[in-house]
Amino acid sequence: MSIFSRMADIINANLNSLLDKAEDPAKMVRLIIQEMEDELVRERSNLARFLAEKKDLLRQTERHQERIAEWQEKAELALSKGREDLARAALLEKSKQSELLKALEHERGAVEEGMNKLTDAIAALEAKLVDARARQQAMQLRERSAQSRINVQERVRRSENQSSIDKFDRMERKIDELEAKADLYTQSKGLDQAFAELEVDDAISRELASLKAKMNKSEGN
Repeated sequence: MSIFSRMADIINANLNSLLDKAEDPAKMVRLIIQEMEDELVRERSNLARFLAEKKDLLRQTERHQERIAEWQEKAELALSKGREDLARAALLEKSKQSELLKALEHERGAVEEGMNKLTDAIAALEAKLVDARARQQAMQLRERSAQSRINVQERVRRSENQSSIDKFDRMERKIDELEAKADLYTQSKGLDQAFAELEVDDAISRELASLKAKMNKSEGN
């Protein structure tokens, strides 16, 4: 299974789990990035093991090349001494070393091919991780901006509500003032009427006294 297949499975599994739990987007993104970072660590560790294996294969290759050269020299020496049997045996050992060397070179080629693929996969994952982090920052900025707008709207709404309440308070105070003026006007009108009635009564009393005095005077004559 490739690195991207494993990463896709991990991401999809966590996305499904988070969606089932109705987690918030920010937490989902953090978890996805964490999984990508963990996967990157694992693949870098695999690459390090490939490098170590390649070095070991190179050392083995060098040893077998040296052994091939040694058996070649021995075969030439034996042949120069007329020992064709020994030369034949040396060439046989050289052939065995050559076969082992071919196997090592084939294995080293497979390791190098795996390293190249893994290096490309790591580079692609690093690019995706950089993009994911950038998108995470953008999402955080959008979230903060949205929350800021919500807070502003909340303050405006509370201010408008308070303003409406203040308007009601002012209207109630105006009504209280009007009622107070009405009461004062009613009291003032009642007082004026009382004094007017007293004045009328006083005038009638004077007129009555004058009339009585006149009548008494007439009776005395």
